[in-house]
Amino acid sequence: MPLTSDLEKGRNRGYVPQKLHNTQVTAKTAFLFILPQYNVSVPTADGELVQYHYGLKDLVTILFYIFIAIILHAVVQEYALDKINRRLHLSKVKHSKFNESGQLVAFHLTSVIWCLYVVVTEGYVSNPRSLWENYPHVYLPFQVKFFYLCQLAYWLHALPELYFQKVRKEEIPRQLRCIALYLVHIAGAYLLNLTRLGLILLLLQYLAEFFFHMARLVYFTDENNEKLFNVWAVVFVVTRLFTLTLYILVIGFGLPRVESQALDPERGNFFSFLFNNILFRMSVLLLVCLFQASVMWRFIHFQLRRWREYWNEQSSRKRVAAATTGTKQQTKLLKRDSGYHENGVVKAENGTSPRTKKLKSP
Repeated sequence: MPLTSDLEKGRNRGYVPQKLHNTQVTAKTAFLFILPQYNVSVPTADGELVQYHYGLKDLVTILFYIFIAIILHAVVQEYALDKINRRLHLSKVKHSKFNESGQLVAFHLTSVIWCLYVVVTEGYVSNPRSLWENYPHVYLPFQVKFFYLCQLAYWLHALPELYFQKVRKEEIPRQLRCIALYLVHIAGAYLLNLTRLGLILLLLQYLAEFFFHMARLVYFTDENNEKLFNVWAVVFVVTRLFTLTLYILVIGFGLPRVESQALDPERGNFFSFLFNNILFRMSVLLLVCLFQASVMWRFIHFQLRRWREYWNEQSSRKRVAAATTGTKQQTKLLKRDSGYHENGVVKAENGTSPRTKKLKSP
């Protein structure tokens, strides 16, 4: 009883037990790693809505999810890809590419479903004007900010994975360029408050990449099956057209009509005022078109090389088949010229023995 009364007196006076205080401190620290930070209450017509903006504490959350991504990467590798590799008996080069495509198929499929859910529930697809209206989009819904943090964490985790997966030295520069491009685009959209446009672009990019890596997985299991590459080619061209159209719509027509055109870094308005200048706007669109043209040129070059290899393989198979048929025909002719067998004795076509008889001496 005295102990209980002392606790009640302490609570009434504002004192908190040490264990409870430590638990509260630990919980706050854990939330710093697990949940997005910088939440604010934004007044709306229906009341208040909790939204988020970015800051330095996001780095702590990204660090935590980097470790989560490394663990998930190891789980997919151990329980899925390694078991398939043991059955296929691939070479070292194909083994490395198979692991890369397998990991990216899992990631791109998850990202496409997640990103599609976000853009549909937030109304970015049904209302395209929301991509540039009320720019800058400083305050983000929870699911949008969490999606961007997880995307940054995944592509940052890909850097140490180059060492863990023992990637060949010849492949490292290509993979580093791919990781850097994704990080620049995702971080740029996140920091420049272009998250809505970034979501749609990521959805289109991940959709094309999913079909490409899925086609590679099917090709490694059966080299004669290249149908998914044709599906990927169609999806790639369609997504490039949508991407270019979206850039022209947002940069050429949307952002120049934003009401707040003054440079205001505190409100997150970094460069919308530049789009009033027609020269700047046309220069940006020209750079976008050149970049998309370079991507399409690499795609066309890849398709031409693949078709060339396919037709060379088909022509070589026809030559081998023709040579085999000619050999069989020559074999039949030789057998026909040398007579036929009857009761184990070779005879000519007139029924006589092909061997000459010796005349007996008188």
